[in-house]
Amino acid sequence: MDKINSFSEYQEQYKKSVDNPDAFWSEQASTFLWKKKWDRVLDWEFKTPSVNWFINGKLNITENCLDRHLDTKADKTAIIWEPNNPDEKHKEITYKELHEKVCRFSNVLKANGAKKGDRICLYMPMVPELAIATLACARIGAIHSVVFAGFSAKALSDRINDADCNILVTSDGLYRGKKQMCLKDIVDDALQTCPTINSCIVLQRTGQQITMKDGRDSWWHEEDELVNSICDAEIMDSEDPLFVLYTSGSTGKPKGVQHHCGGYMVYAEYSFRNVFQYNEDDVYWCTADIGWITGHTYIVYGPLLAGSTTIMFEGVPTYPDAGRFWEVCEKFKVNLFYTAPTAIRALQVYGTEFIDKYDLSSLKTLGSVGEPINEEAWDWYYKNIGKENCWIVDTWWQTETGGIMISPLAHITKMKPTFAALPLPGIQPCLVDPDGKEILGNDVQGNLCIKYPWPSMIRTTYGDHERCKQVYFSTYPGMYFTGDGCRRDEDGFYRITGRVDDVINVSGHRMGTAEVENGINEHSRVVESAVVGFPHEIKGQGIYAYVILEDINAASDNLRKEILSTITKEIGPIAKPDKIQFVSGLPKTRSGKIMRRILRKVAEGDTSSLGDTSTLLDPSIVAEIIEGKV
Repeated sequence: MDKINSFSEYQEQYKKSVDNPDAFWSEQASTFLWKKKWDRVLDWEFKTPSVNWFINGKLNITENCLDRHLDTKADKTAIIWEPNNPDEKHKEITYKELHEKVCRFSNVLKANGAKKGDRICLYMPMVPELAIATLACARIGAIHSVVFAGFSAKALSDRINDADCNILVTSDGLYRGKKQMCLKDIVDDALQTCPTINSCIVLQRTGQQITMKDGRDSWWHEEDELVNSICDAEIMDSEDPLFVLYTSGSTGKPKGVQHHCGGYMVYAEYSFRNVFQYNEDDVYWCTADIGWITGHTYIVYGPLLAGSTTIMFEGVPTYPDAGRFWEVCEKFKVNLFYTAPTAIRALQVYGTEFIDKYDLSSLKTLGSVGEPINEEAWDWYYKNIGKENCWIVDTWWQTETGGIMISPLAHITKMKPTFAALPLPGIQPCLVDPDGKEILGNDVQGNLCIKYPWPSMIRTTYGDHERCKQVYFSTYPGMYFTGDGCRRDEDGFYRITGRVDDVINVSGHRMGTAEVENGINEHSRVVESAVVGFPHEIKGQGIYAYVILEDINAASDNLRKEILSTITKEIGPIAKPDKIQFVSGLPKTRSGKIMRRILRKVAEGDTSSLGDTSTLLDPSIVAEIIEGKV
């Protein structure tokens, strides 16, 4: 598939995608292998909602990820796997080898009773077998539900039970930095309350002692010896479900976001190729975990659909030291690098000592994902990693959108720190006021909605379509509501200002938490901050800031005053926090997102009921914040 090559071409493509969406997406989809072409491109309405792309088209996404590349790319490396321990040998898997491994494990799943439409849970470390199992599910028409291998037994069982999974694929254990964890013990605990699981297939990764339950548990390597590598791909309808991925909501149990085969395939490849400006021989590395949507779309599906070389990394950015990312970039001559602001800020603390020893000249494009990147981190990334030669693509999207929605196109779109820039072709964003009226023009601010469907959008929340309707389509009828506030500047560039429930109304002035945090983080001694609103007798809402310092011993009232001065300079006095609490850490989920509802509760002085904290990376941080310790 051709990619956009200039800004004028982007403008042409965008106009075409809005003026004639059917023709635009038909053209993109026609480059893939279909068993039967679609009858119509799109049927949709956002009231129910009901969205169907490439109607009656038949395909299998794995034939497009693997089989269609075998004539020309059989010996090309599909996956490079870099283990947690740099002393352990990495693996390189060609497209031919990956095809064979996927077919073999597809047959393993079928031998264990899996069939089209079944839900299969994957709870695994970042090893090649996780990508293989993901693709094997898709090949036989089973719906994969990948659960990040850091979730607790309770979180795992909740997800298995919600989707009624009948097979679980896991590992004896995993390595993460200096730690070795036993996954199978967590699985055994979870499966005590999961009556639908008939089979548990266990990969041997760490070799540690585990318990295997007769009649339910089997070893991956033993099952693999019993099958061959021939497995025809199940023919799927374009609107058959491909996967369910759980994302936590502000209230209630996690939502199973459901994505479907045809539209997701088309958009995953299109967005990957264009945002990163992928070229045939580029080596691409997304540092995410496949347990999150970023890993689904931009480690597995997007890169493999494009026939690229994608890196899977088992480790963490600071093990064995803070130079690990850059050592891997040098080792494999990485061209396209995609990581999260959380990781960038964590590595900033270590200075450039761990960067300077590595050759990063192969890098062309740097990506950012997960949250708006603050300006200080953007500048550090651009100067120290990109050497002021690389484009930074600050991507905005969600689990529910399936793919990148608003982003610069590398080396094409003008870069503007803290701005996600412009929508991709086919994406029609709009800003609305609280009453749902569209705010036209530039230099405006409102709530970010999407007013027209795109191929990779959420179709439903598994088993609860009403919840999908209520969460995403009821706030502003006729539109998909992202839940984010957004500013559109004088150039028409979009800047995400934070979740709408994270927007603080101070004396009638609406401010996004991300904007205030960006100002605080400009202070040289600040590593990271999180801002929430709390009830204020005069202003309505006050601003409460939790601040992590480079050196916690530097905490003082004078430093608070300096931070207030910085905020005044960056945004204005209206944005000055009423309270600043210095903390050693923030309550983050294992995917790196800050659990702001906890911070709001603490700021409001209501800590009697903090809700579910099972997904936190370090729950002890909460007690420390409540006690006011530093």
